[in-house]
Amino acid sequence: MPGPAALNLSELAARGIPFALLARDGRTVEVLTGDVVDVDLLADIPLTVAGVPREVLALVPFRQVRERGFVCHDDAAPLRCLVVDAHERMPLAEALAQLPSEPIPLTGAGFDIADEEYAEIVRTVIADEIGRGEGANFVIRRDFTARVDADAAIAALTWFRALLAHEKGAYWTFAVVTPGHVAVGASPEAHVSAREGAPAQPGFSTVTMNPISGTFRHPAGGATVETLTEFLESAKETEELFMVVDEELKMMSAVCSDGGRITGPHLKEMSRLTHTEYVLRGRSRMDPREILRETMFAPTVTGSPMQNACTVISRHERTPRGYYSGVAALFTPTATGGHDLDAPILIRTAYLVDGMLRVPVGATLVRHSDPYGEVGETHGKAAGVLGAIGAVARDTAADAGVDPDSPVAEHRPLADDDGIATLLESRNARLAAFWLNPQGAGDEASAPLHGRSAIVVDAEDRFTTMLAHQLRHLGLEVRIAPWHEVTDAEIDAAELVVSGPGPGDPRDPDSPRMRRMREVVGRRRASGAPLLAVCLSHQILADSLGIDLAPLDAPHQGLQRTVDVFGEPASIGFYNTFTARVAPGTTRRTTAAADHAGPHLVAEVAADPASGDVFALRGPGFASVQGHLESILSRDGMTTLERLVTHALAPTPL
Repeated sequence: MPGPAALNLSELAARGIPFALLARDGRTVEVLTGDVVDVDLLADIPLTVAGVPREVLALVPFRQVRERGFVCHDDAAPLRCLVVDAHERMPLAEALAQLPSEPIPLTGAGFDIADEEYAEIVRTVIADEIGRGEGANFVIRRDFTARVDADAAIAALTWFRALLAHEKGAYWTFAVVTPGHVAVGASPEAHVSAREGAPAQPGFSTVTMNPISGTFRHPAGGATVETLTEFLESAKETEELFMVVDEELKMMSAVCSDGGRITGPHLKEMSRLTHTEYVLRGRSRMDPREILRETMFAPTVTGSPMQNACTVISRHERTPRGYYSGVAALFTPTATGGHDLDAPILIRTAYLVDGMLRVPVGATLVRHSDPYGEVGETHGKAAGVLGAIGAVARDTAADAGVDPDSPVAEHRPLADDDGIATLLESRNARLAAFWLNPQGAGDEASAPLHGRSAIVVDAEDRFTTMLAHQLRHLGLEVRIAPWHEVTDAEIDAAELVVSGPGPGDPRDPDSPRMRRMREVVGRRRASGAPLLAVCLSHQILADSLGIDLAPLDAPHQGLQRTVDVFGEPASIGFYNTFTARVAPGTTRRTTAAADHAGPHLVAEVAADPASGDVFALRGPGFASVQGHLESILSRDGMTTLERLVTHALAPTPL
């Protein structure tokens, strides 16, 4: 095998063989060559060939969400695997010297959806999807397209060099050239990684996720402490980040035995944008391919809850996504015969197929979104890649006499400013200590509900994975069952049923999911067996008690409130568009007694004293809560959860 000095990148392109270039450490460029294999499923990625562990770089398209039963526009984009025969490294400076720099001409360039048309899509999603309770946030994309007549491999090398020189702060800068397909990008976001743990923890991998959200577009002349401070104080940007952290914690809780711990927030500074980010870490015994499957795909490029986000995307995006919002996954053999995983999200990436350049870009739409602000966000997110490859004007210091083709100059990170660091740190004061602190195994026998068990019914919102993790922390043995799979016999046999959250209108008479959740709640109430109902199921329980349901004037998606829960104040995160509502001042729900001896108490009611919006209910053998006690926004979530579960399991006479 030739050493690094023998590598010639131009000759590599001329040979017409599949290859990939990766810049991950800021000092070297990795050169991967090998054979291409297309497979159907993530489990089919060939990590072992003829009994020998192999390194594999896989391009995972968005359509793989079908493996989890989610919908999408299916374009048959292959799950493409480069099975690596040679993995070499060369110094970054040498790579820059070898790579071509002559600009690649583009024709017919522009967005496939005009600005005003995209703004109208934003309005529709906010009104018809978020406003109808379909989810907390959604990412809707549009594509910048152009014709390219140059050789595809030469274009890939040229664009890779431009991104190395002009786009700073990327997690991966890469070029992947395979038959009929080129992908070149500078992804800021590590979706998921898994690395073998210490020898003291055999069989475990450390899993890391890196949710990035909040997009600060640098003003002319560059970002300053003053302009960044204004951005960091924005409620919209802060809530957007908290919501994606919640969504990725759902995934971490599904793959990690310890649920995951949050560190941060940090700043991710790039050439034209700055993002805010958290890092989530936990431990897992799963195969890295299964970890990847369970974390498809990042909420920062899809939305929340994930399953319904895919449905919303299919309603409002006109064409398939291809590889946009998928991942590039590098599986590297380890000394123990397993594989480490490093998988950035495929964003800020240019694709070239049959002479057509495509740069997909999306904005995260939340209840506070301004349509024209989201239009601007798509321009800002695309600008780094488009400027580097010459599709739009490059943001350089040419007026100051700086060579526009020189690498981006280093500067003091804004995060080093004391005021910025304090402002970032202050965000955590709003968050649940449970997710910020090490959770550890602890003494299971001393857990307050040790020896009890529960089944959690998932109504298509994986908040249930976080809820299950917290219940296990309280000592319960927990199993999650999807709404369409759980049987009546399982509902009847469970010691505790936790009827979970989900998107949509609880009043919908035509939804099979709503019908089944009404059956679950009704069956437990009729039997008197312990029941905890959360969010959507809380609304269904309230409806069964004769309490009115109504849409909120403005959705509570990612909203933190301190409310009274049966005499104790609790800081709770809310993700609801509908609410149960009683007359202001109501604290008890009663019905006429059969013997006409007076009203019969059915439930205690914890409600807003002004609006009558119901936060919680409790009665013989049941309790419910509108908010998400498992959310990072629920500072008092664990305490309140223990109170409500204890009541449901051991009701006291009222």
